[in-house]
Amino acid sequence: MPRATNAPASRRRRKKIIKSAKGYWGARSRLITSARQTVSRARLSAYRDRRRKKREFRRLWITRINAACHLHGLSYSSFLMALKAKGMEMDRKALADIAARDPESFAQIVASVRS
Repeated sequence: MPRATNAPASRRRRKKIIKSAKGYWGARSRLITSARQTVSRARLSAYRDRRRKKREFRRLWITRINAACHLHGLSYSSFLMALKAKGMEMDRKALADIAARDPESFAQIVASVRS
């Protein structure tokens, strides 16, 4: 009795991996073993970095707001505390965008917080 290899299914599995490895350098895009390892590592990094991206953007926004606050003689923490005390709920993304693109508007926000 001939040996059954389940060739169509295994070929489909391998083609899926090789297709995912398209654009990789050298054997990583051609040989199934190295392609499988590389694709696995790439998927792991993508999963991890989708979460890390959120942290890094929040750090960037805080840094931008802090720099803009220091130009007006305030620290980041005191600015946010005063903002919250005034009841002006603004998220960090919007504040950082205003601080970077429109310094005059940010100066008005700081002035309203100080008064």
